[in-house]
Amino acid sequence: MDRADYSASLSEFLTSLPDSIIGRLTQRSRFPVENAQVRAWAEQVALLKDVLRPYAGEGRIYFEYAVPRLGKRIDTVLVLRGLVFVIEFKVGERRFARYACDQVWDYALDLKNFHETSHDKVLVPVLVVTEAPPTAASPRVRKARDGVVEPLLCNKHTLAPAIENMLTTQAATPWDVDAWEAGRYRPTPTIVEAAMALYAGHGVAEIARSDAGAKNLGQTTQAVESIIAECRARQKKAICFVTGVPGAGKTLVGLNIATRHADAGELHSVFLSGNGPLVRVLQEALARDQVQRERQRGRSVTKSQVTQRVKAFVQNVHHFRDEYLRDARPPSDHIAVFDEAQRAWNAEQTAAFMERKKNKPGFTMSEPEFLISCLDRHPGWAVIVCLVGGGQEINTGEAGISEWLAAVLRSFPHWEVHISAELHDSEYAAETALVALQSNGRVQTNPDLHLSVSMRSFRAENVSTLVKRVLDLDMRGAREAWMTLRDRYPIVLCRSVPRAKAWLREQARGSERYGLVVSSQAQRLRPHAIHVKSPVDPVHWFLHGKDDVRSSYYMEDVATEFQVQGLELDWAGVVWDGDFRKSSHGWEHYSFVGTRWQRIRAADRQAFQKNAYRVLLTRARQGMVIVVPEGDEADPTRDPRYYDETFHYLQDIGFPVL
Repeated sequence: MDRADYSASLSEFLTSLPDSIIGRLTQRSRFPVENAQVRAWAEQVALLKDVLRPYAGEGRIYFEYAVPRLGKRIDTVLVLRGLVFVIEFKVGERRFARYACDQVWDYALDLKNFHETSHDKVLVPVLVVTEAPPTAASPRVRKARDGVVEPLLCNKHTLAPAIENMLTTQAATPWDVDAWEAGRYRPTPTIVEAAMALYAGHGVAEIARSDAGAKNLGQTTQAVESIIAECRARQKKAICFVTGVPGAGKTLVGLNIATRHADAGELHSVFLSGNGPLVRVLQEALARDQVQRERQRGRSVTKSQVTQRVKAFVQNVHHFRDEYLRDARPPSDHIAVFDEAQRAWNAEQTAAFMERKKNKPGFTMSEPEFLISCLDRHPGWAVIVCLVGGGQEINTGEAGISEWLAAVLRSFPHWEVHISAELHDSEYAAETALVALQSNGRVQTNPDLHLSVSMRSFRAENVSTLVKRVLDLDMRGAREAWMTLRDRYPIVLCRSVPRAKAWLREQARGSERYGLVVSSQAQRLRPHAIHVKSPVDPVHWFLHGKDDVRSSYYMEDVATEFQVQGLELDWAGVVWDGDFRKSSHGWEHYSFVGTRWQRIRAADRQAFQKNAYRVLLTRARQGMVIVVPEGDEADPTRDPRYYDETFHYLQDIGFPVL
């Protein structure tokens, strides 16, 4: 794929007429080109022709270079003497805004991490604010160990010496530019980035990595599409379960299926989730992105207009449920994709809610059973796609996968069930229900319905394996897993929240998002200025920038497992309280009630708490710091014994201490 709207050797660029270059850029643009854009291109071309004249006969230049994962285009990429310059222009501006510096840094990091032939290259992000005062421009050179230089800040007069300085001081071995240009782009988007790209019409192949070491998301998508096509052709109904480790891309597959059938009509689909924070973040991100794209096309739209369509596509499953409690007709959707289906409510929780909130005493169905019944109203065909993760139930009343299977056996024997063999794994707690259901002969097994490799971390795919072994107290297995990760995925320990915050700030570059996450039971972190009961708005926390005190960047508000499940950070600080503590007998579970810790003895609550830490420890894409406070001998609620053995256990696995 030609990723740039204009590319040429420097010789060709320097001898081409500016109008010819701008004409090609205008012709290739996907949006209406306004006069302001033409003027900006003209100034960029004129400046670069002057700056690059000494290098005629060398290198190659690219304008409007696509970065699909970010949904952006880089103003200019210059490949010269073994260096890759990533240049962002702010024509006519006088100030080096932080967002602009982060923007060009993000571009360079994206190439470094996701463009396979850039992995071993030195990348130089350059922010050119054409009218900035000379004293503000900075040609400093600070290079990280991965070869990405801290952004150079230049004006139109200092760009030339900055490039020459880099060529002089950062000697690089020449390499084949054609091979670099042909390198595959294998991104690993966040779920928000993926949702925006898919909703905008990009296919999963454009935004997801396709290397041999990762399960091909396209295969899983195709497996589900085949089930949909067969159900439609033969007028039957089916429910299929897409399983996978945390971060394997289950939600990405679900969004891909839903967006393929998002138009109104017989194939209309809906993406459902009981995860309120995820739904709110996705709805807001999609609405903002849609408004921006419509305005780039010259169309006048309001956010409220866009939001209505987005909310019809991504819905809270409880709102969907309530709608079809009122309306006995079949849903408009023939395809329902249910994210985190294991979190649907069991019959007891549903009945209590119906009596208390909906004035419907005697309601006998679980949430899975009622949701299947809604799609079963169609006289012809329907498909439910359940996206499920093992060990992800974190709240009282969450039914797990077994209730979906039991509901089919109990009330919908005419529905086919499609699973992967991994659904038999103990983490899914579905074996008994599966054995009972398989006796009716309507269960089909397809290995493509399981995603076995985490896609969340492009640095290391096996973080979930490490976390599972840590939580299972498998010391030997955890050490082995850590040895395979340590060079690519930093995990460090410390006992100080301020030190952890400083480490997170030092690691993050550009707009890489970082923040603190804690268990919802972590109530004795208040001496560390962490108040778990203070409500956090997930839209502000996950989507707002570094200048907003409500964002994750400020690390003043913390998120719990309920706010972060299904979402991601680049760098996470996990603050570990005494609610889940290591002892010589294994893990001990506590909740803080009134003035003291009380032991949790109920097996289901213990499982929820363990799963809460599983969620927290698998949120980071690039690395994390785990903080186990030292406690305070003067405070009986923070006795050092509540923390020390947990810290030493993690230290013995091999995690380095800050």
